[in-house]
Amino acid sequence: MTRVLLVSTYDLGHQSFGLASPAAWLAADGAEVSCLDLAVQTLDEAVVRAADLVAFYLPMHTATRIAADLIPRVRLLNPRARLCAYGLYAPVNRDLLHELGVDAVIGGEFEEPLAALVRGDGEHDTVSLARQDFLVPSRQDLPTLDRYAHLTLPDGTTRTVGYTEATRGCKHLCRHCPIVPVYGGRFRVVQRDVVLADIRQQIAAGAQHITFGDPDFFNGPAHALALVRSIHEEFPELTYDVTIKVEHLVANLDRMSVLRDTGCIMITSAVESVDERILEIFDKQHSRADFLKVVNGLREVGIHLNPTFVAFTPWTSLEGYMAFLDEIDELDLVASVAPIQYAIRLLIPEGSKLLELADVQNLVEPFDRTRLCYPWRHPDPAVDALQEAVFALVAEATERRESRAAVFDAVRPLVAAQVGGPTVTNPRPIRTSRPVPQLSEPWYCCAEPTEDQRISPI
Repeated sequence: MTRVLLVSTYDLGHQSFGLASPAAWLAADGAEVSCLDLAVQTLDEAVVRAADLVAFYLPMHTATRIAADLIPRVRLLNPRARLCAYGLYAPVNRDLLHELGVDAVIGGEFEEPLAALVRGDGEHDTVSLARQDFLVPSRQDLPTLDRYAHLTLPDGTTRTVGYTEATRGCKHLCRHCPIVPVYGGRFRVVQRDVVLADIRQQIAAGAQHITFGDPDFFNGPAHALALVRSIHEEFPELTYDVTIKVEHLVANLDRMSVLRDTGCIMITSAVESVDERILEIFDKQHSRADFLKVVNGLREVGIHLNPTFVAFTPWTSLEGYMAFLDEIDELDLVASVAPIQYAIRLLIPEGSKLLELADVQNLVEPFDRTRLCYPWRHPDPAVDALQEAVFALVAEATERRESRAAVFDAVRPLVAAQVGGPTVTNPRPIRTSRPVPQLSEPWYCCAEPTEDQRISPI
């Protein structure tokens, strides 16, 4: 019997679907499977030494950087084991992973290729976009849900959060998105009965709220709506949150009442910018006006919008950053924006479609193997200095657990000092200060690495 160890280094505070799903496939093939989630557990050296295959799940940039430091240690602990890396960030970092000692790199729909690798009839390096008949994820070897992120509701009560995926990939081609180099505009559906069964087992384990980790819950709106109706019929008290593109929200505002009535309390949307030029460079397929329409539309429906941004790019000006802050304030979104969003700096990883643009090719530095990205400097050094100052402020304020409004009000003078204007450029509206639901782990992507990437939202 092959002994397989699946390792997650970081997955945004979730009990990892990327461990639970392949664990079910490998166990069904007769493997002896162990799981380690190093976000909440320590490395068990005895388990590492006993494994025939150690597979690292790399769903995001931070997870990959942590794994890159860990892989040589695992190789020393168990020289005989085969090492594998799988997930979104594995294929784009293939060369480096091989140099670190990884034998096989798997991207895309990884469950079947990983099972084939364990059976001995799979490819060492592959990106599979084949449609799969998913199995119900196996979660019994994972840490309990209460060790992961929780949800705080507007009334101050908290809920235990589960996590699942109804689709993977994305049918869109946003230039800055890390999904595009792997999926190339395609997405794959997880069968409804599998998603329902996964939610049932998490509710039995204490989940009161579910986060759907789909890159875009409305890539397949018919699938999504049928799924949430079924869930609500069976579990009427369950709440959930999803991620949906601004473009899809605009096109489906008439369907938002269905989400609200089935328990959706929050929608994350990657707005990225309120600057039309930056939106065009990113190929986001939405405008500032679309963003305003979504803010007002969701507010009318009664679903909280959790907007995310790439605040600092090579095309961000000091004046543009101040305009961004003004927009957040004027739209009464200060309580809705996690402070880390004010500091996020554009990440350009290997394979990014941004590298197809001549302007980007001219500004990036050589690939940095430590940071796993193409570094860039802003043409105006004052913008880079501002980003560093904002990040430091957000980090310190988070340690002190200051309110989102307090952080916003501290960021604004930093910008005003650089721009040379007044602290408040427009008359400030009266904030409602209405409480909003908040997850206790940040949602962010496309962020160039810093020394401390794990900032909890407040």
